[in-house]
Amino acid sequence: MQIIKLSAIDSTNRYLHDLAQNVSLEDYAAVMAQYQTEGRGQRGAKWNSERDKNLIISVLKTNIKSSIQNQFYLNMRVSLAVFKTLKGFNLPKLTVKWPNDILSGHKKISGVLMELSTQNNTIRQAIIGVGLNVNQTHFEDLPRASSMKLLLGTTFEVEAIAQALIENIRFYFEHDDDSSIKKRYEQLLFKRGKPSTFLDQNDEKFTGIITGVSDDGRLAVQTEDSVRLFDLKTIRMLY
Repeated sequence: MQIIKLSAIDSTNRYLHDLAQNVSLEDYAAVMAQYQTEGRGQRGAKWNSERDKNLIISVLKTNIKSSIQNQFYLNMRVSLAVFKTLKGFNLPKLTVKWPNDILSGHKKISGVLMELSTQNNTIRQAIIGVGLNVNQTHFEDLPRASSMKLLLGTTFEVEAIAQALIENIRFYFEHDDDSSIKKRYEQLLFKRGKPSTFLDQNDEKFTGIITGVSDDGRLAVQTEDSVRLFDLKTIRMLY
């Protein structure tokens, strides 16, 4: 298992991307950092993490050869890998909040940011960035954030979690059945099958029930009139 460990870096995704351009790396090679100055999440949000408390890791997946139209299946595989990792450490009430946040109860403990390299409409490579709150116990102005330590009262070895995560990413990328991947992902969706309140892109509230996702990754919500599909930037759940 090829893991590069850094004390601090601006972005593990950026570092791994640049390194892969100049050095031959193994499939599933990873970069870990104790601290990251420019960590990013979905919707352009900043990922804040205390030094030496959490898992900040980027994993290289090569030789993907998947159509760009199927890129959300890569997201589902990674989400399932993070879920399985946390399940292995006995985190309670785990769900996947679309598209790829992992919650324990109503608390967010992990997020994913994937960056893809494509050629001729085919995905060739992915940099899989994962932020996982492990031993941090204070989250300023983040009332929905939590960590493994806060939830279980135990201090964890970050490197052991990293090794488990890499193995689970490998497992799900070598699992070729897209239909079962999608079915499992949908089963784990936060609030699936339950009435929920959402904000649309005009900040107007509406009620609906999450039924699943489309093949291209849009969230399927049953409203009064029909099942509607929403892109990432067009809907936000209130909970």
